[in-house]
Amino acid sequence: MGNALRTFLKRPTTIVGVLTALMFQVIFSVIWMTGYEGITDAERLKQLHVGIVTLDTQSGPAIAEKLAQSLPVQTRTLDGGEAQQLLNERELQMVITIPENFTESLKSQGSAASIQYSINESNPALIKSMMSSIAGQVTATVNKEAVGQGVQAVLTQAKLPAEQAAGAGAVLSERVTSDFTYTNPVKGMNNQMVPMMMVLASYVGAMIMGMNLEQSAMAAAASGVGKWHRFAARNVINIVAAVIVSLVGSSLVLALGGQAEHGFMAMWGFQALFVLTFMFLSQLFLLLFGMGGMLLNIIMLSAQLVSSGAMVPRELLSDFYLGLSKLLPATYAVEGNMNLLFGGAGNGGAIMGLLIIMAVSLALGAAIVGLRKNRVPQPMMSAARSQ
Repeated sequence: MGNALRTFLKRPTTIVGVLTALMFQVIFSVIWMTGYEGITDAERLKQLHVGIVTLDTQSGPAIAEKLAQSLPVQTRTLDGGEAQQLLNERELQMVITIPENFTESLKSQGSAASIQYSINESNPALIKSMMSSIAGQVTATVNKEAVGQGVQAVLTQAKLPAEQAAGAGAVLSERVTSDFTYTNPVKGMNNQMVPMMMVLASYVGAMIMGMNLEQSAMAAAASGVGKWHRFAARNVINIVAAVIVSLVGSSLVLALGGQAEHGFMAMWGFQALFVLTFMFLSQLFLLLFGMGGMLLNIIMLSAQLVSSGAMVPRELLSDFYLGLSKLLPATYAVEGNMNLLFGGAGNGGAIMGLLIIMAVSLALGAAIVGLRKNRVPQPMMSAARSQ
C-alpha cells in the first residue's frame, strides 16, 4: 500500500488531477458567488422591462402612470401589436393590458374588472416567477384603489336595505382580477432545463475532447507530422464530431419528451453549430498553452453557465458579466435553443454571433500554429526513437 501510494504521488498526472479538482472548487466558487451577487437588488430589477397597453381611455392612462411610478421595473406604454412583438423577442418580460371595458366593469355592480397579463415562458424560469409576483402586486394595488372608490359610492347611498348592503360588501371585496396569458409555453421543468443542459454537456464534452486531441497531436508531432497537418486533422475531426455529437444529443432530447417548436432538423443543425463553436474555442486555449489551457477552459465553462441566461436573466447580472456574456458563445446557444425549442424570435442574431466567435477562434488558432516553431516534444521524440 505504501509503495503504491508513493508511486502515485511521484506521477505528475496525480498532482495535476488533484490540482484540477481543487481549481474547479476555486473557479466555480469565485465566479458563481460574484456573478449572482445582488441579482435581486432593486437597482438590478430596474433592468427588467414591462410594457403597458392602455385600451381603456378613461382610467387606463392614470393606472399606467401610477404603475410607472410604483413598479420596481422599467415600464413602457405601447400599443398592443408592438408590445407583443417585443415580448416575443424578449425585449419585454411582461405585458400588462388595461382592457377597453375596464372602467365600465368597475362601475357595474356585481361584476369585476380584469387586468390582462402576458408572460413569455421562453425565458429563464425565474422570469415567470418574478413577473407573476409583480402581476399580483399590480392587481392588489389597483383592486385596493377600486374598492376604496366603491366604498365611497356605497356610503353615499343613505338608505340601503340590509340585503343590498351585504351584497355590495361582497362585490367590493374584489373588484379587480388577474387574467394571465402565457406565450411560448414550456412543458415541464425537464424542458425548462434543456438549454442549460445542452450548453453544459456540449462545452464539457468539447473541452475533454480537445484535451485528448492535444495529447494525440503531441504523439503525432513525435512521429514527424507537420504542424499544419496536425491543425487540419484536428479541425476535420472537430467538424465530423460536432455533426455526430449533435445528432445524438438532439435525438435523445426529443426521444425523452423534449419540445422542438421548429422541428428536429433545425434543432440538430443549430446544435451542430454551437457544439463546433465550443470545440474551436476550447481548442484555442489548448493551442496557446498546451494542457495548461484546460485551466482557462474551466474558467470559460463556469463563466458561460453564469452569464448565458440559461438560469438567471442576463439583465439581472452586473455590468461586467452582462458585457462578458456578449462575447461568449453560450449566450447565443441559449438564446437560439429557447427560440427553437419553445418558440420566439428568429435565430439570425444567435447564428451570426456563433459564426463570428467560431471564425475568430479558428483564425486565432491558425495564427498561433503559424507563429509556433514546428518543434517535437522531447519526451515524445525519445519514446519514438526507442520503439
